[in-house]
Amino acid sequence: MPSSFSRRWHFRQLITASSFILLVACAEKPTAADATPLQVANTPAAAALPASPPANPPGDSEFDFQPTMSFSDWEAGFRSEALKAGIRADIFDRAFAGVVPDMTVVKFDRSQPEFTRPVWEYLDGAMSAVRVRKGQALLTQYADVLQSIEQRYGVDRQALVAIWGMESSFGQFQGTQSVIRSLATLAYEGRRPGFAQSQLLAALEILQHGDIAPENMLGSWAGAMGQTQFIPTTYNTYAVDFDGDGRRDIWNTPADALASTAHYLQSSGWQKGQPWGFEVKLTQGFDYALADASTRKIVAEWQQMGLKLPSGSALPTNVAQLQAALLLPAGYRGPAFLVLDNFRTILKYNNSSSYAMAIGLLSERFNGGGYVLGDWPRGDLPLSRSERIELQTLLSSRQYDAGASDGIIGANTRKAIRSAQQSFGWPADGYPTHELLDNLRKP
Repeated sequence: MPSSFSRRWHFRQLITASSFILLVACAEKPTAADATPLQVANTPAAAALPASPPANPPGDSEFDFQPTMSFSDWEAGFRSEALKAGIRADIFDRAFAGVVPDMTVVKFDRSQPEFTRPVWEYLDGAMSAVRVRKGQALLTQYADVLQSIEQRYGVDRQALVAIWGMESSFGQFQGTQSVIRSLATLAYEGRRPGFAQSQLLAALEILQHGDIAPENMLGSWAGAMGQTQFIPTTYNTYAVDFDGDGRRDIWNTPADALASTAHYLQSSGWQKGQPWGFEVKLTQGFDYALADASTRKIVAEWQQMGLKLPSGSALPTNVAQLQAALLLPAGYRGPAFLVLDNFRTILKYNNSSSYAMAIGLLSERFNGGGYVLGDWPRGDLPLSRSERIELQTLLSSRQYDAGASDGIIGANTRKAIRSAQQSFGWPADGYPTHELLDNLRKP
């Protein structure tokens, strides 16, 4: 094995690398830019990735794919390291039989969407009438299984069914790509080999355990698998054989998929019976700068600051002592929400505030609730990726440190936006708008 290969692939470090959390597969899920992420300290961010490559992927000229070695040489080196890590030769050879790089995966991995949907459109799709009716029917159909899962893991069944619906439309769309081929491609093409190789080794461990055959290990182009879309390292840590048939079958057995998801949420801190959050009404002149994930107060303190339910009633007394953050997913002109610890737990599944809201609202919609009463600014359009990059660049040029100009509106960028908004005398909600971008463009 060439020495350059040894330097490039520090494989043993991958074995102990911390597991990345779940990739998503449902095409209705947001990309990182679809929704304003609610940053949570010390939690890894989940990549939100569609299950299938784009219908019309970019041309080859847009991607300068020049590997440093042939795929066969890479495979030989990886095989040697996999066997050292305990993978049997027959398992590896069966898994890699006929595997060649999938250039569509490379193209999709390197593509970045220019335009994204507003949060209200995303939520409209997430809570479609068809999805709600199907979820309600499955709550009845699997009532006994869900009750057993609730008793064992302490995770509310409505949240589990909501995740099931969002991730794969209740098992209908799990992805059709070979997980081994997709991960081998991502490990070989070089953009993020460490992550892909750790997932590929974990996938081989799943095959060696006998949970599924290589030809049936299908998922998204990015390697997420099953009815609730686990990546391999997460599967190895949290997947369970709930029906007792000897296999952790998250592809074909809803009980295993739902229990595995409950195990993950339990480990992430889910509190049974507690709400994810609730909509609130702010007082006139409210300090919108308080709408930040780092600003957490008990619900009683928020009430003392004038927050009420949309009806004008006082906030719920049963959560008065729970910690909450204020979320303005569409800025000060849209609805406001207090989000509690279960919201943060959902973010550990997928670090997007739109996704976490969708899970929370959909779980309530199954019981007839989950309606947002405040008005969304539906006339607004979100900034495109290039516009977000321009905004970050202009903010930093004005000495508002927005961090890297990468098009991702994270904590640093929101802080910079607030500073710029304050300088203009505007509500400092940290929300990127065309109005702000236009004003920053002025000399």
